[in-house]
Amino acid sequence: MATPFSSDTTHAPDTPGVTLAATARESAVTLPAIGQGSWHMGENRAPRRDEVHALQYGLDLGMTLIDTAEMYADGGAEEIVGEALRGRRDEAFVVSKVYPWNAGRHDAFAACERSLKRLGTDHLDLYLLHWPGNVPLEETLEAFEHLQAQGKIRRYGVSNFDLDDMHALHAVPGGDACTVNQVLYHLGSRGIEHSLLPWQRQHGLPTMAYCPLAQGGQELDHPEVRAIADELGVSPAQVLLAWATRPAPAGQRDVIAIPKAVQPAHVEANAAAMQLTLDNASIARLNAAFPAPTEPVTLDIV
Repeated sequence: MATPFSSDTTHAPDTPGVTLAATARESAVTLPAIGQGSWHMGENRAPRRDEVHALQYGLDLGMTLIDTAEMYADGGAEEIVGEALRGRRDEAFVVSKVYPWNAGRHDAFAACERSLKRLGTDHLDLYLLHWPGNVPLEETLEAFEHLQAQGKIRRYGVSNFDLDDMHALHAVPGGDACTVNQVLYHLGSRGIEHSLLPWQRQHGLPTMAYCPLAQGGQELDHPEVRAIADELGVSPAQVLLAWATRPAPAGQRDVIAIPKAVQPAHVEANAAAMQLTLDNASIARLNAAFPAPTEPVTLDIV
């Protein structure tokens, strides 16, 4: 079973982790480098019981971070997550996201309460602004800080913020308390590596990578990815997850991947990828097949 939640770790000690810095209210917490996504859950693409069981199985295997959003299936994904966490809430680090138009001074309180009700919990471990919107950041952060003070959320952050957006965020009081930026990041979409990722590393801000396996799966079928997977005796998907969560140049890990899986075999493979470390030669081969950008690239969003 997964290690019960504590203030300093939600992952097994023998698995790679990413540490979120301490805040004024919370101790530092170390999370598994691979968590669980829930995008497209609750849309009847798979039986509800299978989605619930997949998340529970992921918890069993140490993927204790679960990401969701009020947008996903109009709250349906949060309900799936809530059912999966019934009786196991203390084992998980729960992340949800608020629509930009619900991130105002008063609307954010109601949106958060709706998410909490669907999730069957009294607090979120991390609450993210889903993407930049028209509500002033000052107002959103004021709402987030109020939710923190009430104990409704433990930490807050953002999603789909490009470098200019991060500059704007840090210029606002409370912006430097942002915990993570969740963005699209996979081997075929490396735009953040030019400017955004270095800036976040300079500021000690971890990255949460959504769609780490890419939606179209073109990387999974690439000859070099398949060759490396065959040599290592793993799947192409595991290679991509190990690449996305590889240590930063300074040696620490600061990227958390959140793949979604429903089939038990896929859940097992995702969890096993936490133990896979690519050597420098393999990373060099992948870099040659999918070069990093040499100039600024607009943030990819799906």
